[in-house]
Amino acid sequence: MKKVLILSVMVIFSLFAVSSAFAKPAKCPQPRKTKAAPGGIAKKDKTAKADAKNGKLIYTKKAKPMACKMCHGDKGDGGGKLGAALKPAPRNFTCAETMKKVSAGQMFHIIKNGSKGTGMVAHGKTLKDKEIWDVVKYVRSTFMK
Repeated sequence: MKKVLILSVMVIFSLFAVSSAFAKPAKCPQPRKTKAAPGGIAKKDKTAKADAKNGKLIYTKKAKPMACKMCHGDKGDGGGKLGAALKPAPRNFTCAETMKKVSAGQMFHIIKNGSKGTGMVAHGKTLKDKEIWDVVKYVRSTFMK
């Protein structure tokens, strides 16, 4: 029984290793049918008081259940190790054509609540609103130039 379990873990690990070797940026533009954030949330922007340095820490290491970079990649282009297995591909923050249509408030809403029909999970139970705004500021100031 232990041999089967060990073999299974090794196979899964190998698949992730192979898929990460082929991780590539998500295409641009990325058409999506993501619903707009309710009410006035899409128009909110609290990035002026947000901390991009803390946002980077959350993006790269601290977010649970996994760091944002695992899917969105170190470069924010959707080419993370786990992103290659997702359909649709994770959002490519470096795609100006797509991201010009995504407000800071919309990003906040999606990080907090997830995005139905995608691999984007909700982080509202593990991150405080201030931390989510920190991530939004980091993403917008680093990848959306």
